[in-house]
Amino acid sequence: HLGWAAEEVDAKLHFIMKSIHEACVKYGTQPDGTIDYVKGANIAGFMKVAQAMLEQGII
Repeated sequence: HLGWAAEEVDAKLHFIMKSIHEACVKYGTQPDGTIDYVKGANIAGFMKVAQAMLEQGII
């Protein structure tokens, strides 16, 4: 069991949410400049799994 101060929890959550947003922007930006967050999140998740598989030598 870990005990974190509220500020530490907020900082960790902020970092995680910022990373998610950046991944969605990277993979979900449409030609018209809008961001498809569902598409971006799905592609980012796929890329993360694919990279892990490559690192493990599975593919």
